[in-house]
Amino acid sequence: MKLKILFFILGALAGFGITYPNYEVPVSVVVGVLFGFITVGIVWGSEFVLKSYSSKAILGGALGMGAAALSFFALSEVLGTLSIPPNIFPYISAAFFLLLFHIGITIGVNKGKDAEESGRKYTSKAGGEAKILDTSVIIDGRIADVAEVGFISGPLIVPKFIIKELQHIADSSEPIKRVRGRRGLDVLKRLQKDIPNVSIKITSHDFPEVREADLKLVELAAKIKGLIITNDYNLNKVAGLQNVKVLNLNQLSNALKPVVLPGETMNIHVVKEGKEDSQGIGYLEDGTMVVVDDAKRHLGNKIDVSVTSVLQTPTGRMIFSKVKDDNKRMASN
Repeated sequence: MKLKILFFILGALAGFGITYPNYEVPVSVVVGVLFGFITVGIVWGSEFVLKSYSSKAILGGALGMGAAALSFFALSEVLGTLSIPPNIFPYISAAFFLLLFHIGITIGVNKGKDAEESGRKYTSKAGGEAKILDTSVIIDGRIADVAEVGFISGPLIVPKFIIKELQHIADSSEPIKRVRGRRGLDVLKRLQKDIPNVSIKITSHDFPEVREADLKLVELAAKIKGLIITNDYNLNKVAGLQNVKVLNLNQLSNALKPVVLPGETMNIHVVKEGKEDSQGIGYLEDGTMVVVDDAKRHLGNKIDVSVTSVLQTPTGRMIFSKVKDDNKRMASN
């Protein structure tokens, strides 16, 4: 309210100052008061209109007005050099002034709206933040299984530079790379057509000045305020340094594995020798490696082992164990 009173006073003083040299004081006062009310009305109307625009749209409009003003001054200099009759010149100037300001404000507001929407258009009410897939998590394939059971929903964003990288891998002369690339393309196709609770959004966002795809992903996530889904430990670290959120499927997998405590007994199929003498290696159903001391002689057999320790690393989990005494006695007999 105080601001409106200030605008009223300024408008009244402006109206009085314009009128007083040509009219008496009472008339000038009346005109000044009318100017004051008109000024407050314009301010009030502007506030009402601006409420429907975002701050970025308003800023864009202001920048557009500034660009229009500079363009008008430059155009006025050009018009001044032309042989335009003095009685027509003001009308031509006014027409160009209104045209330039209309163009400047329209373009500025639209660009502001585009900037505002760029961080929202990939976000759904149910899905929360925009989720961007990287190459490794697409090739890995588990993202499709996680999405199929409903733990991930909403739009999943795949930049065109990631698709290009997948195509490059799929066209590789190395058989293993070629299989991995084709697997990634098949996973994308599955996500796009076979899983109803997610949708694949292809975006053309790119950062030509950045060469590595991982760094481009981080730039994109920062720009649209989204998060990256990956199983790449290095990308996880790089994104963390730039305060970009990451969902790491390897970490999710480790968090969901059953808890194993020292002293517990489990049955293990010893499939190969370990690095150390007499060690044997087996695996749990979820792929966790189990190192068994003194199990080399049990190679190819299923034996009971007792857990001695568990090592948790960012890339997975290892279980260390020893052969139970019952197996040793059976072997000796």
